[in-house]
Amino acid sequence: IIAFDELKTDYKNPIDQCNTLNPVSCVLNFFFFLKKRSKLLTRIFLFQLVLPEYLIHAFFCVMFLCAAEWLTLGLNMPLLAYHIWRYMSRPVMSGPGLYDPTTIMNADILAYCQKEGWCKLAFYLLSFFYYLYG
Repeated sequence: IIAFDELKTDYKNPIDQCNTLNPVSCVLNFFFFLKKRSKLLTRIFLFQLVLPEYLIHAFFCVMFLCAAEWLTLGLNMPLLAYHIWRYMSRPVMSGPGLYDPTTIMNADILAYCQKEGWCKLAFYLLSFFYYLYG
């Protein structure tokens, strides 16, 4: 919500904001120096904001399925289906991501993204209290 408000008020430019929201495939190389040699240990792909949200929500749905929490799983399935649909119908860009810097400043798309953010915030807030007290 804050990210789209920053775009609306021209606090940030669209390219920087989309780089924050979309996944970045930066490769980090960790080197361990052993006997004056450097060895490549592993590569880690960093994700920004969107994919972790989708993956964590899918993980919770799998956990609800394993725990046989049918009502909770039923409440979460529409949002999981929306996440899958949203990711499958993402715009065609050079890299992975949901937000295209060239079209994000369109008033209709910006308003849609803000409404989507408010609806998800309300869902996650209600879910939190349901999980806490339900």
